[in-house]
Amino acid sequence: MGVTNEQSYSNVLNIFQEVANQSLQFYPSLTKAHVELLNYSENATYLVRDFVNNEKYILRVNRPGYHTKEEIQSELLWLKSINLDSPIIVSLPFPGVNGEDVQEIILHENEPPYYCTLFSFLPGESPSEENEQELIEQFEILGEITAHLHEHSINWNPPQNVKRHTWTFETILGSNPTWGRWQDGKGMTPERIEMFQQVTEVIKQRLDQYGTSNEKFGLIHADLRLPNLIVEDKKIKVIDFDDCGFSWYLFDLASSLSFIEHQPYVPELIDAWVEGYRKVRPLSKQEEAEIPTFIMMRRLMLISWIGSHDNPTSQQLGSRYTEQTDELAIRYLEKYRL
Repeated sequence: MGVTNEQSYSNVLNIFQEVANQSLQFYPSLTKAHVELLNYSENATYLVRDFVNNEKYILRVNRPGYHTKEEIQSELLWLKSINLDSPIIVSLPFPGVNGEDVQEIILHENEPPYYCTLFSFLPGESPSEENEQELIEQFEILGEITAHLHEHSINWNPPQNVKRHTWTFETILGSNPTWGRWQDGKGMTPERIEMFQQVTEVIKQRLDQYGTSNEKFGLIHADLRLPNLIVEDKKIKVIDFDDCGFSWYLFDLASSLSFIEHQPYVPELIDAWVEGYRKVRPLSKQEEAEIPTFIMMRRLMLISWIGSHDNPTSQQLGSRYTEQTDELAIRYLEKYRL
């Protein structure tokens, strides 16, 4: 999901804008298109408006060093397969004049390349966390979609090795996690660190017991939060597979609750999601019982992300997000400590 605290936010955006503009050379019909920043988190995402043909596209500029070209190609390979062999609506890549889906831009010699991908534009709006009843209904649909995604993951036989991140306890909460350490999050106190450490230990114990069998662990989206869902006429489309990787299937539910885990209506969202999921794919009582473990793991992961990144989202959430985690941590320890 941003620029580190050591970098200048505005300077980085200027560089990404330059890369975005240069990438259009691979799409001759778009050389006069307007490129507008939509979002900057782990990567920069732009709306590309082709006023000549009245078309819209989404351009993603990947942050150097986060993914290799091979990893991005694996993501796009999965996207194309999902589009062909599942009912899930996804945004698809457009190849450039060179026939490639991933374009490489090198701004300066001896610096790492930026990888750019042009995607189809999906009309609609993201779900609103302010509309509780509508969100509950949408989570039942999301449960069905997620189950279809997992069924596809289990049955998919890719024509080549898939190279993606692995989201395990070690890469999320371990000694050298991908998004940084939760101990370095904002708003930390000695008491809070001690409590969160206890939570971390319980999570590890429970995940060790839960296991990584094929029906529980595989290729997932890993970031199904509300901004990565597009709703149109009660249909939910899925975008931004940039964090897709190998992890527990239930981590997709946890990621869909990102930044709203503390809201009072979350238990109803979970119930709706589980009901929708079971319409498509079995979910055992053991799996259902472990849902809070994945939610707590994701919550601590996001504290890490907020602490290690500097962008509008992390600035807005700040230390308050950490403070709001206290009650979740207390309840989790009371119920799940082994």
